[in-house]
Formats: sequence, C-alpha cells, structure tokens
Amino acid sequence: MAVPKRRMSRANTRHRRSAWKAAPVRLTQCSQCHSKKLGHTACGVCGTYNGRAVLDA
Repeated sequence: MAVPKRRMSRANTRHRRSAWKAAPVRLTQCSQCHSKKLGHTACGVCGTYNGRAVLDA
C-alpha cells in the first residue's frame, strides 16, 4: 500500500482544499415566459424546453 513519504504542509493542504467551494446556482431566463429556471432543464412554469412544449403545465 502506498504511504506518503513526508507530511504535507499546512499551506499545501489549504491550497488543495481551497478549490472545494460551493458554486452559486446559475439561473437563466425562460425564452417563452421569461421566468427564472435552471439551465438545460424544462421550465416549471410554462413547461417548454428549447422552444417546444415538453411538460403539461
């Protein structure tokens, strides 16, 4: 089993962990009803995706 040869310094540990941040949710505007929605998903208000009705709203 692989074992680290030396202990990782505090600066290197914190530098590695600094990339693990939670990103804010990116919302886009629906092209039909102009309400906020998640990208690449069907709109929950009008039920359209990419200009087509895909959900019964």
